[in-house]
Formats: sequence, structure tokens, C-alpha cells
Amino acid sequence: MADDNRRGEDDDRGPGGAHQMFIVMEDLLEKLKVLDYEEEVLAKHNMKTLSRHYFVSSPHMASNPGEQFYMFTIIASWLINAAGRPFTQPQEYDEPNATVSNILAELRAFGVKVDFPPSKLKSGSGEHVCFVLDRLSEEALKKRGFSFRRPNYPTENTEEESVMEDDAELTLSKVEEEMIEEPDDEEENVIDLEALKSRTRQTDADPSSKPDVILESTVDAAEWNLEVERVLPQLKVTIRTDNKDWRIHVDQMHQHRDGIKSSLKETKSHLDRLQEDISKTLEKVSSREKYINNQLELLIQEYRSAQAKLSEAKERYQQGSGGVTDRTRVLAEISEELEKVKQEMEEKGSSMSDGAPVVKIRQSLTKLKQEVVQMEVRIGVVEHTLLQAKLKEKSNMTRDMLATSIPEPAAAAAAAGPYA
Repeated sequence: MADDNRRGEDDDRGPGGAHQMFIVMEDLLEKLKVLDYEEEVLAKHNMKTLSRHYFVSSPHMASNPGEQFYMFTIIASWLINAAGRPFTQPQEYDEPNATVSNILAELRAFGVKVDFPPSKLKSGSGEHVCFVLDRLSEEALKKRGFSFRRPNYPTENTEEESVMEDDAELTLSKVEEEMIEEPDDEEENVIDLEALKSRTRQTDADPSSKPDVILESTVDAAEWNLEVERVLPQLKVTIRTDNKDWRIHVDQMHQHRDGIKSSLKETKSHLDRLQEDISKTLEKVSSREKYINNQLELLIQEYRSAQAKLSEAKERYQQGSGGVTDRTRVLAEISEELEKVKQEMEEKGSSMSDGAPVVKIRQSLTKLKQEVVQMEVRIGVVEHTLLQAKLKEKSNMTRDMLATSIPEPAAAAAAAGPYA
């Protein structure tokens, strides 16, 4: 389906639309070389040099979407920074949608109109990738104050040209002289008129060579005719023409003019007929176009309204895609906290379901009860012992007091006082 859509777009743009991105990619590579990307990007990240058609999407070229997308993000971030806007360099494992949305947002900040969805850039190659990088490279060149100018061609020296023309004429004249001096094998049997004239002049000047009587032929007329027929093909008279003669050029010009006039008459009639056919066809096309426009006016209005709604939906989608990244980050944090809470609950649940601590507590309680009972027994024994000691000490004190100074009745009364 994507291939069909791509073919439809190429058909709308013309037969050369499919090859436009090749030209854009070559221009982009030249701009990157001017910006010295080999030292600032490739050497820094230890990458290979880009080929002439690296970001071009073609079925005849090998592609690696992951590598191309990473290279695209690296070069785009570098170009944005070079254009004067701060932009954090994306990492290899970042969210692709967020990275592409940030790059397009920076591109819109430069005043570039973006009329395609961010998903077109996720493949790392294609016409839209070349378009984005080309616009960013132009902004970087503007920031550095660089601009392409027309080439200045050096002025050519006319004297050298005249010398070269004279040399050419000399060489041509030499060639013609050599051709005249060295006749071809075909002209060996051709009679030279100049040689015949010179011979006749010599015979006229020398009277001794003239015969005294009239010569009469003794050859048969039939044999003579046969000989003439045999020799006739060899009796050719050639007049050597000089190519530099202006008369020959004038004759050629007249011949060409006559040929052009004759061909012009025929061509003009054909062109007139063709013009009439084309005018009739254009009238038919214009009338048909008016009819179609009248018939499809409602559909065109609906299409325009749908296109406006589509543009609004695209804008809302772009705004929403920017907020999706923040929400995904918050979701990741919440999911991490939820995992921690789940682990704590599992630990507490496992500890609560385990009966070993309860058994240990019961054993400790029984042991504490036993120790409490023992301690109570010891306390009772100690209290009893202490009470006996107090009683014994009191009895000894009373005995000593009675034995010293108190009379016997008083001592008896004092001894019996506490128990009376």
C-alpha cells in the first residue's frame, strides 16, 4: 500500500520526481562537507563517511533503517546546534517518536513549513529525511555566514585565439597540399588536362614533330568503337575545387536556402494543421473541464473541508505526540514505584502467612510464664526468709531490753504486749 501511494505521488510530480531526492542528497553532502561534518561528527562518533546517496530510499540500494535513523538523528542534532539553537544529542535507545517530534519542532522554529507526519522520518531514509537535513544545513550555513555564489570564469585572450585559428588554417592548407601532392590510387587512371595542355604546347612549339602528310587511320571502325567503349570509363576529367573559394560557399548557401524554403512550405502546412487540431483539442478540454468543475463543485468543497479537518487533526496529533512523551515518562516512574510496592507486599504477605514466628512467640510466652512462676516462688521464699529474720531480730532486741533495765512485770507486760 505504501509503495502504491509512493508511486501515485511520483506520478503527480512527473517522471523526474522519483530522482529529485538523489539531487537533494548530493547537494546535502556538499553542504555537510562545507560545514566540516567529517571532523565534527564522523570522527567524534567513529563513523564511516556517508555515500552520495546514503539517505535515499530506493529498492535498488541496500538499506539499514536502524543505522540510518541513528545517523539522521545525530546529524540533525549537530546541525540544529550549529544553527544556533541548543539541542540535546539523542541516544541510540531513546524513544523514536519523541526524537522525531523534537527535531520537527526545531525545524518549525526556523520558519520551515512541515506538511508531513513524523512517521515519515522513522525509516531513516527517503525524501522527507533529505528535505529535513537539507533545510537544517542551510540554516547552519546561514549562521556561519556562508553562501554559494556564481562561479567567476576567467576572461579569454583573443590574441591567443587568433593565433590558434591561424595555426589551424595553416595545418588545413598543409593537409590539402599533401592531399594534392599524394593522389589516390583511384585517380591514377584519370587524365590530367594540365598535362595534356603542356604537351600540345610543346608540339606546337616544335615544328619538327609535326607530320608532313595527313595521317589516315587503317583501323576498322567496329574495332575502334569497341576500344572506345572499353576505354571510356577511364576517360574522366576531374576539376579540383578549392574549399576556400567563396563562390562555392555562396552556392551552398543558395542550395540550403532553397531546401529550407521547400521544407518550410511542407512543414508550415503540417504545423498549421497541427495548430488547428491542438486548438480544437484545447477547446474541447476547456469545455470538458468547465463541465467537470460544475459537476464536481460540491465534492471539491467537501474535499477542501475534509482537508482542513485533516490538517487540524494533524496539528492536534502533533501537539498530542509531544505530550505523550511526558506521560510515558511519568507512567514509567509510576510503574517502577508500583513494582516496589508489590515486592514489599509480597514480602509482608509471605512473612504473615509463615507460622514459624507464631510458634516461636508461643514458646517464648510459655518460657516466660515458667520463669515468672519460678521468680514468684523465689520471691516468696525470700520474703519468708526476710520475715523470719525480722522476727528473730525483734525478739532478740526485746530480750535484751528486758534483761537490762525493765522490771519483770513490766517486762512481762512488754513481752506480751504485741500479742495481747
